[in-house]
Amino acid sequence: MSPRLPLLSGRQVCTALCKAGFVEIPGRGKGSHVFVYRADPPTGITIPNHKEIGRGTLRAILRQAGLTVEDFMQLL
Repeated sequence: MSPRLPLLSGRQVCTALCKAGFVEIPGRGKGSHVFVYRADPPTGITIPNHKEIGRGTLRAILRQAGLTVEDFMQLL
């Protein structure tokens, strides 16, 4: 069973994904959202830049990024 995901802000999630090879694309996000992109394999993810991201939303972001919960926890 995977460990419980912590409550994180959008900025913390962006920072962790940047450690995993994603790059934040300025001007691509709309409103309170940030867009990150990885070239290999080509993956684009929109992350809500909120004070707290819900655990279900965070799990969906990790699924899109191709990361397991354990891998993501090591990036924090």
